[in-house]
Amino acid sequence: MSPIRHLFWLLCVLNLVLASSGSDPHGSNDTLRHEYCVLGAGPAGLQMGYFLSRSQRDYIILERNSGAGSFFNKYPRHRKLISINKIYTGRRNREFNLRHDWNSLLSDRPDLLFQRISRELYPNADDYPRYLSLFEQELGLKVKYGVDIGRIKALGFRGDRGYILTDQNGVRYQCRVLLVATGLWVPQQVDFLGSDLVEGYESIPTDPEEFKDQAVLILGKGNSAFETAQSILGRASRIHLYSPSPVRLAWQTHYVGDLRAVNNELLDTYQLKSLDGLVEGRLDDIAIVRRVNNEGKRRTGRKRSGKSLKAKEQLYFTLSELLDNQSSKKSSNVTARNLPGYHTDNFSLRQPYDRVIRCLGFRFNFSIFDGSAQPPQSSAARGRLPGVTAWYEGRGTPNLFVLGTAAHSRDYRLSAGGFIHGFRYTVQAVHKVLEQRYHNIAWPATKLPISQLQSWILKRVNEASGPYQMFALLGDIILLRGSHCEYLEEFPIQALSQMPALSGRHVSEQGLLVLVMQYGLNHTDTLGPGRAESEWTKAWRSNFLHPVLYYYKTLPTEKDMRLRPAGWPLPRPEAVHHMVEDFLTEWDQPISHSQPLRHFLEHCLQTDLRPFYAESCFLMSLTSRNPPVFCRQGYLKKQGILGNSHLWRHAREAGLMPDHQGDVSPDTSVPEYLTHAGAAVVSRINFDL
Repeated sequence: MSPIRHLFWLLCVLNLVLASSGSDPHGSNDTLRHEYCVLGAGPAGLQMGYFLSRSQRDYIILERNSGAGSFFNKYPRHRKLISINKIYTGRRNREFNLRHDWNSLLSDRPDLLFQRISRELYPNADDYPRYLSLFEQELGLKVKYGVDIGRIKALGFRGDRGYILTDQNGVRYQCRVLLVATGLWVPQQVDFLGSDLVEGYESIPTDPEEFKDQAVLILGKGNSAFETAQSILGRASRIHLYSPSPVRLAWQTHYVGDLRAVNNELLDTYQLKSLDGLVEGRLDDIAIVRRVNNEGKRRTGRKRSGKSLKAKEQLYFTLSELLDNQSSKKSSNVTARNLPGYHTDNFSLRQPYDRVIRCLGFRFNFSIFDGSAQPPQSSAARGRLPGVTAWYEGRGTPNLFVLGTAAHSRDYRLSAGGFIHGFRYTVQAVHKVLEQRYHNIAWPATKLPISQLQSWILKRVNEASGPYQMFALLGDIILLRGSHCEYLEEFPIQALSQMPALSGRHVSEQGLLVLVMQYGLNHTDTLGPGRAESEWTKAWRSNFLHPVLYYYKTLPTEKDMRLRPAGWPLPRPEAVHHMVEDFLTEWDQPISHSQPLRHFLEHCLQTDLRPFYAESCFLMSLTSRNPPVFCRQGYLKKQGILGNSHLWRHAREAGLMPDHQGDVSPDTSVPEYLTHAGAAVVSRINFDL
């Protein structure tokens, strides 16, 4: 090999080594290194920033705009949020109240809630950036504004991959873990003839007077389409909405991304015959055209009320298959023969429109990733979202996690992961995965005596906001350990087969229980008779949100997860228990809720879980070699309901307790968690057992 060629190969190897280590081969000092880079200072990015800050990790949040939550400075265009801000619940329990607070982020600050900014049920969008700014400042999060990342490149190999982010000034940020929280902000578009004549939701005027006496066609039937229609309902002459799918109502589907009642006034004017309407059809088969008259001149706007409209050509809806070769090249070269009304005289959209507006939602910005770092497009939501694993790591992009709305592919149209009140919990779950993987800190778990499992489950189903908001996606895992159990909260159950690796907790031979909130699979009339089940013996027929317990003797495998029954969040278990739906969403009644739950737990654990008063435990301890577990873990460990001096003396004389314990006055306090759970027979639980 010649010296020159040898030198060339040495330089190539040197550049490769420098790139792998994150060093600049040109000697630049513009590379800033952090363990975690969070891309985006919206609600998901700030939520992750809070958890990283609390764990004292090395992180930076990078935001291209000048403030937090910049998306909400523009959207929704007509400024009313559809996220519920229900302040008055009749409860003072903070965890319970988060079930009805869809805007606040999670923190250890009970005062750092969205209600400090707004007390409206459906707040103004301008309030949300103010709340996010407050959240960032009061928690001292590390955010760097004005950093517009234009390129993301992977470094290293699959097992130990890092990422380099380059901003508009050429400054590079190198991180071990990249957390992408950029949301969805690129307008979704469909390419068809005449799409250049269509206005976008992102740029339409928001003054209703600009639509006065105009005919408007809106492409789309989601919340942005109906929000736009509702804003001009009293000004436009007629409004038609066109999209491939019929309207899906959120109160029917239980999916908050479907059409919300706060936006659906046009359904009234449609069904009550007031000129507005909905039509279904494929978007890629249409064309928006201008029509010319017989003399070859374009048709212009007609006169209304004796006043000439501003010269603005009207637009016609047609189908691409009706256009000939000449007219298919230019949207203005169309005659009557190219319009559907010529062939079908009662075609729904035969009249011209003054405006056509595109309201098709948003998509993830894939353009900033190069080939080494780009996550694949998910099959969900027509490829608008990146594909992620069940623990929100990009598929094929190790150490890159997707957070917030952009991670909604895991539960698209199933749960609330695309919305703040849902993804605040999935972000928390991702943080726990990060702590286990990169810092060897296991998923937090509460160690419970088995006799207290029922009380703890009742507490969770009546208070916990995470499984309530992220129904069918986040669940509580109960690892059975014989006389005790380990209780893990809000684990992503789609990753159940990977639970030991993700959580650092193993499954014993006693098996596990999984607690999930879910809707029923029976499709009934949402507002019709028989829509609810009230008989606890038929709890499996519940339609509304209710708790479901799954018992497994062994951890389900990845194959089990893939082959689970249609509509089920988990594979078929050894045993399953539905707690009957409750009109008040309060699962605390002794006959309908507590007793069936205890019977199910006793069946799975093969243990008598009945609670007993101290006197009964005392008697059974004297007459039985194996008193019930409640007595063994409670009364015999000085943890039962308060006894009296007579019982203490007899217990000491019977050798059931050491002599010195008789000199200790019993403590009458009852743990707070039992008060919430409604338990009245247990106190002084030692969770270090």
